[in-house]
This record gives sequence, C-alpha cells and structure tokens, in this order.
Amino acid sequence: MELNEIKYDNKGLVPVIVQDYYNGRVLMLAYANENAIRETLKSSKSHFWSRSRKKMWMKGEESGHIQHVKGIYYDCDADTLLYMVDQEGVACHTGNETCFFRAITEADEIPPFLKSSNRNYIEKVFRVIEDRKKNPDNDSYVSSLLTSDLERVLKKIGEESTETVIAAMDGKKEQFIYEITDLWFHSLVLLSKLEFTPDDINRELERRFGKSKKEYNLE
Repeated sequence: MELNEIKYDNKGLVPVIVQDYYNGRVLMLAYANENAIRETLKSSKSHFWSRSRKKMWMKGEESGHIQHVKGIYYDCDADTLLYMVDQEGVACHTGNETCFFRAITEADEIPPFLKSSNRNYIEKVFRVIEDRKKNPDNDSYVSSLLTSDLERVLKKIGEESTETVIAAMDGKKEQFIYEITDLWFHSLVLLSKLEFTPDDINRELERRFGKSKKEYNLE
C-alpha cells in the first residue's frame, strides 16, 4: 500500500491506535500525517503529529519511553492505522502503562492487565544484553561475559542449571524461582554471544507446537 492511498482527514491526518506487540493491550491513540508515518517507517520508532503544537514528535523524545515499532497495519477503510510496538517504560504521561486506565462507570470491571504488569521482560532484558554487546561497559557484568571466551558462559550455564535442579529437589519455591531466573538470564547471554535471539526460540517452539516427538525430530 502506498501512503497516499491512506484516507487522511481534511487536515491531512489519520488516527493511529498503538498496541503492545507482546500482550495486545491498547496503549494510546494519536494522529499522524504522511511525514510522521514515513519517519516511523524509517526509524522504526513511533512518530506522530501534534495537533496542539503543530509539529511532528517522536514518542519518548523527552521521557525516554520510546516505542519500537514492530509492524504497521491499516483497517478495511484505510482511514485508521495500528502501530504494534515494543514499549519502553510506560505509554501514558501520567505514569500508567496505558492511556486507557479509567472506566466511565464504577460498575465496569477492571481488566487483568490494569491490575498487574505482564510486560515481556525477556525481550527487555535481551535488548539490554544486545546493547552491552554493541557498547561494552567495563563495569558491566554482561559486558564481561560477552567479551570473555565461550567456555566461561557455558560454565555459568552449567552452574545455574545445577543450582536450579538442587532448588527444585529441595522444594524451595522462592530459591527455585531465583535460580531458574539466573539460568534464563545466562541463557539469554549465551543466545546473544552465539548471534541468536529469543525470536529463534519462539520460532522453534512454534514449529514444535502440537506435534509429537517424532514429528519435530527430537530424540
């Protein structure tokens, strides 16, 4: 689809719904003109047009709560856009994770996603790991792992695996969560070091989903 095929209003704007890529929650509504959409496509960061300030702006340019755009979609009438984003921080200037945190009537049930956060911290942590790989920090534990030889990282995986097994066998629930989190964290470091990402794991899980052991060739 060409951008000039989008049905803009008489001011050259189109409403943009912003939705969390990982959990599907609606984060905010804003407006964009053609230039803002082009900048979004170019930078993979949400850009909009401010109707009050009469200027283009990038979400998070002041707060740091940047939206990394994973995909842009348009509706059946081509007069509304949907940005699917990986949200850094929160979407609302009030400090709430979404701008839609108030109900019209008290009788409306509060949805589960407003009661607790279910952000995908695996992706968030992995993004930090990737940043440490690109921008090493001498004081960073992650940087020290990434710049060391593979054997050191594999040794940590072995250590954390053993500690996880011991905690599970001892029935220590809090210790088990602590140890398996360490195991997952170091596994993310290993993925980065070997030039893989969590998306590679997701694709493999998707390939295996609903299949028997023989069908996905795992002995």
